[in-house]
Amino acid sequence: MENKIINGNSIEEMNKLPEGSVDLIFADPPYWMRVDGSLKRYEGTAFDGCMDKWDRFETLAEYEAFTREWLTACYRILKPNGSIWVIGGMQCIYTIGSIMQQIGYWLINDVVWYKKNPTPNFRGSRLNNSHETLIWATKSRDAKFTFNYKTAKELNTDTVTEEEYSEGVRKQLGSVWKMATCTGSERLRDKSDNKLHTTQKPEELLYRIIAISSKYGDVVLDPFGGTMTTGAMAKKLGRRYIMIEREKKYCEYGKRRLERIKEENSDIARARLDEKPVRVSVKDMIKNGFLVEGEGFYFKNSREAVAKLDKSGKLLWNDQLLDMHLCAAMAKGVKAKRLNGFDHWYVLRDGKLKSIADVREEYRASL
Repeated sequence: MENKIINGNSIEEMNKLPEGSVDLIFADPPYWMRVDGSLKRYEGTAFDGCMDKWDRFETLAEYEAFTREWLTACYRILKPNGSIWVIGGMQCIYTIGSIMQQIGYWLINDVVWYKKNPTPNFRGSRLNNSHETLIWATKSRDAKFTFNYKTAKELNTDTVTEEEYSEGVRKQLGSVWKMATCTGSERLRDKSDNKLHTTQKPEELLYRIIAISSKYGDVVLDPFGGTMTTGAMAKKLGRRYIMIEREKKYCEYGKRRLERIKEENSDIARARLDEKPVRVSVKDMIKNGFLVEGEGFYFKNSREAVAKLDKSGKLLWNDQLLDMHLCAAMAKGVKAKRLNGFDHWYVLRDGKLKSIADVREEYRASL
C-alpha cells in the first residue's frame, strides 16, 4: 500500500487502511471558497480562481459533516506519536480547527504561510488576502511527535538575511513562513497549457513540513493528493507515501511527476543535524587519556587554574569535590545553581587553553 497513488474517495480509502499505520498526514482539503460569478483582472481578462466541482458545498452543515468525516478517518489511521498538518484559507480554517479539537486532536502550532506573490484583490473591496493558515496537531496531548528542531533552524530563511545565513547564523524557526505560491516550471499544466490544478501548493512548503515533522522512512499520507506535491517531496526526502485522489486526471499527471523525482541523500533528508551525539563522561575521557587526573581546569581568561581534576571526574575547588557544572557556577559566582561546564572550562594543551568541549569532540571522533 506504500509508495502509491490511490484513485478513489479519500474517506472510503482511508477507512480501508490499518489503524495507527501512518506517521504524518498533510491535508489540503476543499476550502469551500464560495466564489460566485466571474472575476476579472484590471485589464479585463478572466481570473481562473477555484471554481471546481470538488470545492462546492450547499451549506455550512454539509461542509462540517464532510470535514468531520475525513478528519475522523485521519485520526484512526494516524499513529499515537504521529502528527497531522491541515492547510486552509479564512473561509474554512476556523471550522476545521474547531472540529479537530472536538474529535480529540491536540494543537501544536498554527502556522501562517505568508505569500510573497499573492493574488491581488482585483475589486479593491477588502484587504489583499496574502496568507493561508496551517494547523499542526497530534492525536493527544501526550504524543511524542517528531520535531527535527535543528533541521527546522537550518531551513529558516524567513527571519535570517541572506548575508547572515551565509555567515552561519541560524535562528529558531517561527510560525510565519514566507514563501511564494506555485509558479513557473513547478506548476503542472494540461495538454492545453492550462493549470492542471487551481490550488497546487509550492514544493518548498511541503519540503519543510515533511523534513521537520517526520523521520527518514516514515509513512506520509495525503488524503487529497491533487498534483501529488506531498508525494513528490516525501519521495525526495526518503519517506514512504500514500496519495489518495478521486480525480483520475490528477492521478495520471501525478504519477508521471513522481516518476521523475529522485531521492536526495542530504543532512536535511536524514535529519543528521538532530542526531544526538554519543554520550561520554569526564571519567571516560580520563580513562582514555583525553583528560589527565590532577590537571588544572581554567576559565577562558584565567591565568591560573581555578580547579583541579579528580580521578572521579569531579573537580576539586576550595577543598570541595564538585561536579564540573556546579563548580563552574560556584567559581564564577553567578545566580544560577549550575552552568554547562563544557561551555566554560578549559585545559592547557601545548601551552594554550583548549575548551574541554573540543576535547570531548576529539574523544567522540576516536570512538
